[in-house]
Amino acid sequence: MSAREVAVLLSWLSCCGLAVWRYSSNSPNYRIFSTRSTIKLEYEGTLFTEWSVPEICFVLNKSSPRTELRCSSPGVHAIKPIVTGPDEEERNLFVDSSHTCFLWYYRVRHFFNNLTQVISVWVYDPENADPDELLGSAEEPSINSIVLSTQMATLGQKPTIHTILKRKTYVSNEKMKKGTWHIMVPMTRDDALKEIRGNQVTFQDCFIADFLIVLTFPLLTIPEIPGSLPISSPRGSQLMVSWDACVVASVVLVTDMETFQTNDSFRTWTRIRVPPGSLSDAERRSVADVIVSRDGVFFLTNGVLYQKSFRGFLKLGRILNLPNGGIIGISSRKWCWVKYLSKAKERRSNFAVWTENEVYLEYILLKFTRLVTTTELKNILNLSVTATLTIHSVEYTGHPLEIAVFLSYCTICTVTKKIFLVIYNEDTKQWVSQEFTLDAPIDSVFVPYFIFSALPGLILWNKHSIYYCYHNFTFTGILQTPAGHGNLSMLSNDSIIHEVFIDYYGNILIKMENNVIFHSKINTRDVVKLHLWTNNTTRAFILLSTSGYTYFLYALDNGTIQIQDYPLSLEIRSVAFTTKDKCPYMAFHNNVARVFYFLDKGETLTLWTQIIYPENTGLYVVVESYGPKILEESHDISFEAAFGHCTKTLTITFYQNVDYEGLYDYFEMQHNNTGLVMVQLRPSEYSKTCPIAQKVFQIAVGCDDKKFIAVKGFSKKECHHHDFSYVIEKSYLRHQPSKNLKVRYIGKKYGCPLRLDFTEKFQPVIQLFDDNGYVKDVGANFIVWEIHGRDDYSFNNTMAQSGCLHEAQTWKSMIELNKHLPLEEVWGPENYIHCFSYAMGKPGDLDQPYEIINSSNGNHIFWPLGHSGMYVFRVKILDPNYSYILRTVLGSVAMKDPNISTVSSFKFLQPNSYVCNRDVWTDSQSKCLPGGCFPLRPDAALLHYSHFELLSVREDL
Repeated sequence: MSAREVAVLLSWLSCCGLAVWRYSSNSPNYRIFSTRSTIKLEYEGTLFTEWSVPEICFVLNKSSPRTELRCSSPGVHAIKPIVTGPDEEERNLFVDSSHTCFLWYYRVRHFFNNLTQVISVWVYDPENADPDELLGSAEEPSINSIVLSTQMATLGQKPTIHTILKRKTYVSNEKMKKGTWHIMVPMTRDDALKEIRGNQVTFQDCFIADFLIVLTFPLLTIPEIPGSLPISSPRGSQLMVSWDACVVASVVLVTDMETFQTNDSFRTWTRIRVPPGSLSDAERRSVADVIVSRDGVFFLTNGVLYQKSFRGFLKLGRILNLPNGGIIGISSRKWCWVKYLSKAKERRSNFAVWTENEVYLEYILLKFTRLVTTTELKNILNLSVTATLTIHSVEYTGHPLEIAVFLSYCTICTVTKKIFLVIYNEDTKQWVSQEFTLDAPIDSVFVPYFIFSALPGLILWNKHSIYYCYHNFTFTGILQTPAGHGNLSMLSNDSIIHEVFIDYYGNILIKMENNVIFHSKINTRDVVKLHLWTNNTTRAFILLSTSGYTYFLYALDNGTIQIQDYPLSLEIRSVAFTTKDKCPYMAFHNNVARVFYFLDKGETLTLWTQIIYPENTGLYVVVESYGPKILEESHDISFEAAFGHCTKTLTITFYQNVDYEGLYDYFEMQHNNTGLVMVQLRPSEYSKTCPIAQKVFQIAVGCDDKKFIAVKGFSKKECHHHDFSYVIEKSYLRHQPSKNLKVRYIGKKYGCPLRLDFTEKFQPVIQLFDDNGYVKDVGANFIVWEIHGRDDYSFNNTMAQSGCLHEAQTWKSMIELNKHLPLEEVWGPENYIHCFSYAMGKPGDLDQPYEIINSSNGNHIFWPLGHSGMYVFRVKILDPNYSYILRTVLGSVAMKDPNISTVSSFKFLQPNSYVCNRDVWTDSQSKCLPGGCFPLRPDAALLHYSHFELLSVREDL
């Protein structure tokens, strides 16, 4: 915000309503609020006399309603304005003594030609920065910042970009230029949460604060078309907002004059308008709800849903499987689980639409599906056919797969009704009725909001009160003030609830229409009234910035909007100092570094969490899990007491104890033991002043779809991908056909063949990779087969040499047992039986080749016939306990007789070979077209055919 914009905003805020006072600092989002900070004081009103501050704090102009404050000592300082009327409220400002003095500043340039982003980074001092840097609008560093960044670089400073979800690190490969580092990162959607970090370098005893940012694919706002008309909510209505759960900077704001859209938390914004004639004037001014989605912006007006996108403005109805009218609500996700949602192969809905009797889900590319009707729900819940059942509301839960449907139920619908809750899982397609019932007046409306937690929990509110339902609906009640008031309107001059804001740290802010704010924490029972921050006539909304901080959004009568940082943690601490609210523990630590973990078969996940608290308090860590019962846990607790404090450390290991070997229903068992488990770690007790009172994360039991296996030594990049054909001699084929087999080698699919002499030992080494690169060599059992049916190869180990106690499975025996299946399906982890037990098979002939390979058994493939040829092998992991994904991988081997020379770049050629239309023949009587065959001698030099380097031997016809 420029200085002029600040003046306009303050003028507007102070023009009417109750007097308020606030404070600010040069550090954005109050990230630095210390003895080094300049604290700006602002009083809005006409009764101001002077500022009351402690002696250790210095005021630049004590009698000015807008002045600056500095406090030389850390601690809690009582500040308030002295006025001629009733006393103004006193704030207890917590001033820190931190050694963090500097901040990172960044700008982003987008390069669509290679889908990368270049982040320009420099260091700045908030106390000595240019106004543009403080407002976030600087395109290059100021002189002070250039000097500071250069000095820090001389001392060894160099920023890096760390991604939170995929845990990747990007560094600058160039030298600093004009006080700026440049770091290149790929554009991404599922790894958008990033952090700028630096080395532990100090200058003048000051560090640089790490900076959390959200950086995704560049998001565009819908352009404003000249001649379009405003679309708005009814005159006099409160602000209406929708944001993208995973990109909170993408917001749509509906006022009673205009609709605005931003992709950078309203640092810049555009208006959303509709074409003339698309809606009547009454319809344009009747927006009841709004949702921003990847498919555009959706407006609900007069019971009809409309879409505004880059393609235009569209009325949605029967043509898209939606009702033409009667829609009473729309709802989207509140919490971001982008890693899981992007992983899933099944479709995940973007938002819900409902009428009184039907629920619809919207999927990507504007596809709507009817989920359920109240008639169907009556059958599911075994309710009376004659009773009245309607959809009250629909809300996405904290779980990424679940949708909650609130139902209004009554038999004699005159005075009261009951509100039921059922939850639908998008994976299992199952409905589950919850232990939740609310008796309410027949005309009452409740707004639900599921909290960020593992166990289902939510709050609901009407105009005056907040109802809480925590710990899977077992902990319920109405939020009360310390004095026992549950009606918040009585404490805010009869105003009604406008907005309930919940963040990822468990803070709950209840904003009344007159901007009185109450604060609570999830899993607590009470609320406290915070200091007034904005006068009672300003239309405002509380939002979350990309760095995880709260800010106020103001809609002004002149058709513009403004934003202002809100120091939530400072305001909470100020009130807590007065109410003597104290966090029961000193620290709550853990090593949960991700919000999303994969747990494959045979893997374990071990985490620790630690709580430090005063002696005789008796605190402990609660571990809560929600989802399918597919994981086991082991807990190990250590305890230490010293100097009046206790330290309790809990180590938790998540694992599965299922043996899949020899199961008849292998695939069904796999399916039943995969799924998503939500886990939450929290102290057994906490209060509203505790900084972070929980840690919520997911464990996806299954296999990461980013994992894959490859055979070491193979490549798809080290050769030209030319397709060609070759023929396999019929005697070399497993099923002994009557004719030779001509096959096509597809270079792009099969990659570069590994060239071997047939005398070489060949043991494939299977390697595991994920999207971060190489993970490890695979030690599990695997099998190989030639995809075209060749069996002119064998294995050096016999069953006896491998330690078998009975005859092992072989390709021959498995084909005989599964004649109805194709070759690639006759043998796998689903029917694998090992040969190392007397009880599992007959002794048989143990001198047969052992056809199973692993990294340690020394078994390898060899070619006993000693001839050239092309083999395309497929590898399959055989160990049934290795992974939930049936992994296969292709690799091709080109065998060459070492006694036969090659011609130029033609590989595997024998004497008297012929080249014919990219096929290599070894018979001079081949059926080449006239003029199409060229005899090749071992000493020939046909360099003009060198681009056929992937050609293989085609055996005699």
